[in-house]
Amino acid sequence: MAKILVTGATGFIGKRLVYHLLEEGHDVFALVRVKGTEFRTKEPSRLKLIYGDIRCPDEVELQLRGIEIDAAYYLVHSMGSVVQNLIEAEIDVAKKFVSLIEKTSAKQIIFLSGIIEDESSLSPHLSSRLAVEKVIRSGQVPFTILRASIIIGSGSASFEIIRDLCEKLSVMIAPQWVRSYCQPIAIRDVLFYLTNVLLLDKAYNRVFDIGGPEPMTFKEVLLRYAAYRKLKRFIIDVPVLTPRLSSYWLVLITSVRFSICSYLVESMKHSTRKLNKAIDDILPRSCLTYEEALQLAFQKIAQNEVVSTWMDPWNVDKIQGDVQNYIDVPVEGCLKDRQEVKALIPLDALQKRVWGLGGDQGWYSMNWAWGLRGLIDKLIGGSGLNRGRRHPTQLQVGDSVDFWRVILADEERGHLILYAEMKLPGESWLEFEIDRTQGILRQTATFRPKGVWGRVYWYFLFPIHWVIFRNMARSISQKTL
Repeated sequence: MAKILVTGATGFIGKRLVYHLLEEGHDVFALVRVKGTEFRTKEPSRLKLIYGDIRCPDEVELQLRGIEIDAAYYLVHSMGSVVQNLIEAEIDVAKKFVSLIEKTSAKQIIFLSGIIEDESSLSPHLSSRLAVEKVIRSGQVPFTILRASIIIGSGSASFEIIRDLCEKLSVMIAPQWVRSYCQPIAIRDVLFYLTNVLLLDKAYNRVFDIGGPEPMTFKEVLLRYAAYRKLKRFIIDVPVLTPRLSSYWLVLITSVRFSICSYLVESMKHSTRKLNKAIDDILPRSCLTYEEALQLAFQKIAQNEVVSTWMDPWNVDKIQGDVQNYIDVPVEGCLKDRQEVKALIPLDALQKRVWGLGGDQGWYSMNWAWGLRGLIDKLIGGSGLNRGRRHPTQLQVGDSVDFWRVILADEERGHLILYAEMKLPGESWLEFEIDRTQGILRQTATFRPKGVWGRVYWYFLFPIHWVIFRNMARSISQKTL
């Protein structure tokens, strides 16, 4: 079996690819940017985490020395945040990646890109994908580039946008890009192609389009989703909605953050059909239909088997280096709200409630206030409250819980620490400790203000926070739900 490097290993595609490669017996070296990131696998001996950032390749190279890498996947992109010069930023990272791989024994670079029908007029996102392709093609290592349209799977950004729009709106006023064509492909089929072109001689130095069985307009995508879910929906497309207005509209309706909505909407102006069908000659496959892909996605959701989501990658603008640095919640220069409440329910039930915070369950008290804070966060460019969570009851380090990130989830000790990824004038932690000897829940909200405005923010909202946190602690530990 081969030794494989996977970059972007915590992303929606990357995490599933890691598990898929492990199941096939490969040794996987997963590049992650935050120490403490968890992968739950039955084959831990064949998974090694490489800590670092492609933008700083020296530290990654140091960890790869002595390892005979056979191939490398490039699944890195900057859609998670609004980047001023997206194309230049992507080119810079891609060049560093190619330079790094050229120093290894790798025989192949595999890159997942986006379908491009016409290179003369592209969105910033598709232009950046094409620019990365050119960097990879100009390197010395043989490459395989797979181009995909929208990917349908539980947790994908495209699927979540389609789902939110159709589930929440009976009538949609849509921009003209709904007339553009795409060719949806199931995540299962994407993984098939990604793993089967691996070290395949016929795939070296070639570019392939991959897609589902049929192209359709984005309007059809929405209406066929509605039909699958037995929903009656009407779509009226108008010329007045610009891509930017469409992005603001989507971010209010869907759970996906503004940066991703913005890049996706810009790309949706262009048709992305599978015109290059060369992949069918070397890897013939009957891909899932759109409805079959939807069925599989909902099956995973119903069974609580969502492996990865678009929200999994860490916000490295806030978390740097080692997550251990954030587990020890700071004391100096911090403002705190502490609640200590005697548990009136069994401690096992108490822990289940703590581990079930957020998502569909909510925050046990004053959910309207949490919803308002989430809406404000979305309006100022944050992730918002409706990001939800991967699993309704299970937590692991790296999971998102609405606008929080799990830093510590120690079930044995009953100790949970969440780190805020909302827009704040400072840093914030929410910590829960279950004292089993005394039957007490200790809940601590910690805020480390940044400058004067940080302190103004804390003291201005202190009365509201006190009520919210006090009611939440009591509801978690004392009320029968």
